Amino acid sequence: MAFVIFLIPCFMVGSDLALSCQNADDFVGASSPGDIVIGGLFSVHSEMLHPEEDPIKPVIQNCAGFEIQVFLQTLAMIHAIETINNSTLLSGVTLGYEIYDTCAEVTKAMASALRFLSKFNSSEDAVEFKCNYSDYIPSVKAVIGASYSEVSMAVSRLLALQLIPQVSPASSAEILSDKIRFPSFFRTIPSDFHQTRAMTRLICESGWNWIGVIATDDDNGRFALESFGVQAMANNVCIAFKEMLPAYLSDSTFHTKVDQAIENIVKEKRVNVIVVFMRQFHVLKLFKKAIERNVNKIWIASDNWSAAVKISTMPNIRQLGTVVGFGFKNGDISSFQEFLRNLHKKPTENNKFLREYIMLLSVCAHLEYHDFQRCIANQSQDNLLENDGSKPHIWRDDFLNANVEPGFIHSTMLAVYAIAHAIKGLCKDRDCKDPSAFTPWELLEELKRVVVIDGDKEVKFDSHGDMSTSYDVLLWKEIDGHMEITTMAEYDAEKGGFIFEDEEKKKDFLALKKVQSTCSQPCSPGQVKKVTESPHTCCYECIYCPENHYSNQTDMDYCYRCNNKTYWAPVNSSTCYRKTIYFLAWTDWFAIFLLLLSAFGVVLVLSICVIFTKNLDTPVVKASGGLTVCYIILFSHFLIFLSTVFFIDIPTEFKCKTRQTLFGISFTLCISCILIKSLKILLAFSFDPKLQNFLKCMYKPIPTVVTCTGIQVIICTFWLIFRTPFVNQNFSIPRAIILECNEGSIVAFGIMLGYIAALAFICFIFAFKGRKLPENYNEAKFITFGMLIYFIAWIVFIPVYATTFGKYLPAVEIIVVLISNYGILCCTFLPKCYIIIYKQETNTKSAFLKMVYTYSSKSAGSVAVSQASLDSKSSSFRAIVTDSCKTENDSVNGNCHFQVPGQSLIKGKVLPQNAARTMVRKRVSSI
Repeated sequence: MAFVIFLIPCFMVGSDLALSCQNADDFVGASSPGDIVIGGLFSVHSEMLHPEEDPIKPVIQNCAGFEIQVFLQTLAMIHAIETINNSTLLSGVTLGYEIYDTCAEVTKAMASALRFLSKFNSSEDAVEFKCNYSDYIPSVKAVIGASYSEVSMAVSRLLALQLIPQVSPASSAEILSDKIRFPSFFRTIPSDFHQTRAMTRLICESGWNWIGVIATDDDNGRFALESFGVQAMANNVCIAFKEMLPAYLSDSTFHTKVDQAIENIVKEKRVNVIVVFMRQFHVLKLFKKAIERNVNKIWIASDNWSAAVKISTMPNIRQLGTVVGFGFKNGDISSFQEFLRNLHKKPTENNKFLREYIMLLSVCAHLEYHDFQRCIANQSQDNLLENDGSKPHIWRDDFLNANVEPGFIHSTMLAVYAIAHAIKGLCKDRDCKDPSAFTPWELLEELKRVVVIDGDKEVKFDSHGDMSTSYDVLLWKEIDGHMEITTMAEYDAEKGGFIFEDEEKKKDFLALKKVQSTCSQPCSPGQVKKVTESPHTCCYECIYCPENHYSNQTDMDYCYRCNNKTYWAPVNSSTCYRKTIYFLAWTDWFAIFLLLLSAFGVVLVLSICVIFTKNLDTPVVKASGGLTVCYIILFSHFLIFLSTVFFIDIPTEFKCKTRQTLFGISFTLCISCILIKSLKILLAFSFDPKLQNFLKCMYKPIPTVVTCTGIQVIICTFWLIFRTPFVNQNFSIPRAIILECNEGSIVAFGIMLGYIAALAFICFIFAFKGRKLPENYNEAKFITFGMLIYFIAWIVFIPVYATTFGKYLPAVEIIVVLISNYGILCCTFLPKCYIIIYKQETNTKSAFLKMVYTYSSKSAGSVAVSQASLDSKSSSFRAIVTDSCKTENDSVNGNCHFQVPGQSLIKGKVLPQNAARTMVRKRVSSI
């Protein structure tokens, strides 16, 4: 069983003077028969009049506020249908239409939608209630409209009952893309998501972040405001105030709300940019009050009114400031403009909107352009009924063309063509002259797949029922004293950017940036925002970025840290600077000074080597251990001087590993050789048999040197293997990087130095015991002094090295190396060189024997015997012996007469005179 609803909605309209409608056809605004009928819903009037009597009766009232722009959309729909009928697109199938005026009221639109749902060919205009509408044939197959999103939402829910396709050329609310709630809704424009994103992009690129928003208090306004709020928050744009104006002009609080909105705009002096999501008639009221209050701002217009000629031609509109908005992409509407020029030839019997427009022309024809426009908007249908027939009919060709909004006209015609192409797809194998050939839900499925040629490109609906067309960025610009709506740029919805046709238009865009609309002054690079107590993140103070942090853009929320330790930044910096790299360079004056000292040391070593080579057979050279030992010691000194070169210039892995190793092994070799010499001296002058036997066992020159040096080689090898030195970047100085060698292991470094110190200490003990031997040929006291210099230098080095940092740290080690090396070199070789060069008379065998005699005389008559030895292979002088020779000649001839007291004390033993004399003679003869 089916329930039937009978529909007879009507209202007083047109030239019929009847105060009540007689049938449902009086409810239709414009119609034309056809094989397939398409419905239309347009807000031709801006408001519906509400009676003041009480109680209110359920009667649909007349409307007021004739909207020229929406009237033109109805004409665009009619023109598109007529063009299709006159073409071969549908192959003889004609399209009809029924267009209704919603008066921007949901209630009125719902009444029209019920008419669309009524069963085809039903004389009672009845809507059957059924559980399954799959075979149901309503009076229309599709609907174009509505003009506003709030109306479309309500109508779409009703049409979804029978899945009648609804294609809107103007409803842009983002929620309408939800196919679960609005399964049969399509539109030939982008959703508000793209529009609000485009607005936010414009605001961000212009440097604004403190704006106001005004919207109508309806579904369209609230959803647009919500979408814009999300986009604004994501892009750090703050909304200083939100004003919601009543959706209907008949609301008694409308004017109060407008005054309040203007008051807030005036009060918020820092807000110079205002986004407006409102209908055209709301904007007219708002701007009228704003002009009275001398408000001058930048107004960002939504697609509802961005191309509204009736607003751009308001008196004193230029006083409001700059209007920039987003309009739907234009297409070719030349055929429609030609249609308008011939509109006066069209019959008006079935088009009450056209008939009303002609009546309005008659009433307002005597006025100037804008007054004429305002007159049309202010006339109610009741007034027209009173004046009907009293005025002659007058036609103005220019008025309609001047009020064309190309974006809306193009999207309306595109909606009709989309439906027509879907019908064409269904009619390939059906006789569509029969209205029951297909059902609306079949047309809906075909519409999802339809492709329409729009100019030079193909367009289609996406999965959300939207057409992804772009926006035109419109700028209201005064040209020759008139406000013109110009296209400044194109917004690509897919890529999210602006496209400028030429530099002149780009200059217009850049001019917008001159206006500031910020809560706080922008923080310059080097500063960062510090949020104050304000709930808005756009209200802040600017503070400097701390050291080693920077900000390279304006209004940054935080400072970036310099990305690694090789960069630094001062306070209030907009960039990071590369830290200066410091090291002891070749060109540094101190490095040059140290290198000169090392070079001098090398020259000194080579000079000593030459001197000793030329005086190979002299007693002094022989007393130094012979040329081989001297060469080894001098070579080690040369390597020590050479090691200082590796402490200078840019540290490398090779330098870091080489310098300490080379120094350590070379110094150890030097000390080992000197240790052997000290041991030899002690052995030569020791008369204690037990000590002599011990020293003879210890005195193994080559094994001792190899062993001592080998231990150091092992220490350095383990050091290099397990904890090898490496190049280190020292960041202890804020703005500099010190390239230095990290020793890898302080313990290994300490063991290496400690081992050298141990050898030096043993050498010092041996040398100290022989310090009182004959002067000219005794090295012991000079070795002792050299070891003291070494100890003093390295004892001072330890605290200095531990407390010093910077590029001169290697210089500290170079200094101590040079001091200790110079000390040992000079104490070991310079006294001998002095004797060789300046006291050649003492560097003879006879002088040597005389020195022995002198030393013996100073012993107060006692025989002080020091161990001596002469190497038979090298013939080098191995010992110094004291004896009591009368004269030098006797010494030379070997005829010494020992005049020793009756007894001689040797190591606690009393020797008879003859025994002492025999011992000394044997030692002298061995020499």
